[in-house]
Amino acid sequence: MIQPFHIAIPVKSIENSIPFYKNVLNCKQGKRLDNLVVFNFFGHLLVLHEKKEYQQPKQLTNLVNGNHVPIPHFGMVLAWDDWHNLIDKLKALNTTFAIAPHTIHKGKINEQATVFFNDFEGNTLEFKTFKNSNQLFL
Repeated sequence: MIQPFHIAIPVKSIENSIPFYKNVLNCKQGKRLDNLVVFNFFGHLLVLHEKKEYQQPKQLTNLVNGNHVPIPHFGMVLAWDDWHNLIDKLKALNTTFAIAPHTIHKGKINEQATVFFNDFEGNTLEFKTFKNSNQLFL
């Protein structure tokens, strides 16, 4: 079993952020204080820290496989079917994608699919999947 990672990100409004993580990504909400909320982010610890004066920095990108990938970003690697189920849900919710769902290296051993989208505060998330999970670090 992999030990969970921990990530803490700033948001202007916890109230505006909770529905995205609870209802869109189905993350279970944990502890809630005045200025932070904890989520079980697919078995990992995500903490949203409210800073009303926070301003998202200018979005940087890096060219990867023909796409301008937003940085910074965070997310998850999902099982193949789970990723496709998430994409169906995001499309049904009329999600605006920073980079639309797509597959690269189709038919090859390192076939993978990815999508980039923002939470309600502008934090970029990437969800990936690999046809062969043993290709993750290659």
